[in-house]
Amino acid sequence: MKNEGNVALISEMMETPDIIRNFDFSKTAGVAKRILEKKRVFISGEGSSRILPAKNFISEALRLGVDVFAATDGSYQGCEYDLSKHVVLLGSNSGQTKETITLMRKLLKEGHKDVYAFTNTPGSVLDSESHGAINFSGGKENAVAASKSVIEHALTYQSILCNMMACGTCASSKAKAGDLAEAVLTTDIDQRIVDRMAGARMLFIAGRNNGVAEEMALKTTEITRKPAVYLEGTIVLHGYEEIMSKDDVVIFIEPYETEYDKMQQIFVKNVGAEVIAISSKDTPFRTVKTPLLDGYSNFLALMVGWNMLIQTGQKLGVNLDKPNRARKVGNAI
Repeated sequence: MKNEGNVALISEMMETPDIIRNFDFSKTAGVAKRILEKKRVFISGEGSSRILPAKNFISEALRLGVDVFAATDGSYQGCEYDLSKHVVLLGSNSGQTKETITLMRKLLKEGHKDVYAFTNTPGSVLDSESHGAINFSGGKENAVAASKSVIEHALTYQSILCNMMACGTCASSKAKAGDLAEAVLTTDIDQRIVDRMAGARMLFIAGRNNGVAEEMALKTTEITRKPAVYLEGTIVLHGYEEIMSKDDVVIFIEPYETEYDKMQQIFVKNVGAEVIAISSKDTPFRTVKTPLLDGYSNFLALMVGWNMLIQTGQKLGVNLDKPNRARKVGNAI
């Protein structure tokens, strides 16, 4: 992506590599210790403050076999749960998200002793009222679409896993991760892919329930102003072709090789839609390559998606910093 016209969103995305390079993995050691003691963690927040941070944490914990039960849901739904035995992690970029503050205050009123806040706004309600708060170091975001804070938030939760496992792999490879992040953000995307995305009626984005595809779907609406929907795993293969048309684009993030033939049959032959892959491997479809690096692969795949969306938005002439209706804080207290 190129920052033509001093676009805040692009500038903030391009700050992400240095956020990764300079990240302090030690700051979550205390939270990690408490989670290991209680063996249960509930992660909440709204929108981009939950999608990638929470779901990446849970999928990575399961992949690594961490002996801790982890779950996530929105904050109002969390108010309906018995969380007395959980360490509760509450995320909000602004620190003033109504739903998240409602859950925090409910838990504090009940005498809960392990409610931790993660914000990008020191002195905010969530920051000042929780038992312990960790603030991000990347600085204020001016663009409505959250970008650098999403990666720092997710990396903060990833660091909790690293501390739980006493593993220094992510810390030792953060310089390499920063270099890879810079590379994927500055790579030119095949113009045929950009043109097809720009001309699409709708974008369907499929991938694992680790936050990457879901967050990209949200960013698609914010950046390109086109309708987009996230389809978990292989659910896209189970009936969604009924509402698709040849004007649609289906983006698969790290598709399963066993399903290539089915994808070709359903979407290309039957529907006539375009299939695009974000993958670390070659695929039969137009593919944007994403690198693999232990602990960072999901973040890098999302940044590949950012690059695709920015170049599509620029093709469409979208004002990337000023959506017509979307707000920086979705539902402020």
